[in-house]
Amino acid sequence: MRKWKVLLVIVILASPLLFRLAMNTFLFPVDRTQYAYVTQFGKHVATYNGACDTEAGLHWRWPWPIQSVLLLDRRLQYFDLPAAELLTHDVKGDTIDRTLTIVAYVCWRIAEEDNGVDRFIRRVGDPAQAKTILTQRISSQFGARVGQMGIDDLISVEPGKVESNMQKLRQGLLEQMQHHAQTEYGIELVDIRLRRHNYPAQVRQDIFNRIRSEREKKAADYQSEGEQLAAQIKSEAEKEARNIVTGARAREQELKGNADAESYRILNAAHAKDVEFYTFLKKLEEYQRILGDNKTVLLLSSHRELFDLLFNPPNPANRPPVGKPFAEPARPRTPSRTGGP
Repeated sequence: MRKWKVLLVIVILASPLLFRLAMNTFLFPVDRTQYAYVTQFGKHVATYNGACDTEAGLHWRWPWPIQSVLLLDRRLQYFDLPAAELLTHDVKGDTIDRTLTIVAYVCWRIAEEDNGVDRFIRRVGDPAQAKTILTQRISSQFGARVGQMGIDDLISVEPGKVESNMQKLRQGLLEQMQHHAQTEYGIELVDIRLRRHNYPAQVRQDIFNRIRSEREKKAADYQSEGEQLAAQIKSEAEKEARNIVTGARAREQELKGNADAESYRILNAAHAKDVEFYTFLKKLEEYQRILGDNKTVLLLSSHRELFDLLFNPPNPANRPPVGKPFAEPARPRTPSRTGGP
């Protein structure tokens, strides 16, 4: 009885190990992210795709060496191409050819169609070897295409130009290599993209100095052009100001002439209504001019015309006389000597 208990304990303790041994010997799992490549005595007998619900999970197998199972990752994989110094070409000949250090990356996965898994195993073997093959093939084609591009195609301030050229480069590489990679190696090329590009480190500082010099020259040209434009604008403004002033003065003279002519017309029309009274006013103005000088002493007789105008002014036209006429003033005594009244 005691022996059976010991044997039962041993069986219970060994059951996990036995289950694991059975799993590794007669069963194998297929994950949704994997392909399972089954061979029997080295001959391919089955391929399980974890993406299919009917093929994912546990499957029976004969123990090694009868059957072998190789699990492969079916997900998207990527790697960086080695940094390469590539020479860009200037088709127009405006600048010299320049070298750029370019780093790109490749996205790929094992092809699902057309027995891609079997072709991959037979001609490539594993993902490390796939990386080596793709690096050699893509690097040569990538360098050839970049060599046909100009520096302005990769470095430009024009919006959207670089992105458009990168899309053309990517599309051209994929169209050229996708079919070959799938039919020859069972590899599906998903994408080839440029990660970054820059000048080589040994010439970078010289290029920066040259760029700085070119920018300073460009700034000096802009400043000179601005000064010329400012002088031109100032000259045109001064000319316009002179034209405005000249026009204003001409208009001023014209308005003054018109005003003087209108005033003379009104004055003449007023004087024409009473010529005698106008003559009287003009004589008064002349007498005022003569008598206005305080340094001059005049000895005049009361019979002079001056006193006649003062004592008997003319009556304005069409107006009856108002009040009594002026009485003749008493004649003053004739002065006895010069200088007296």
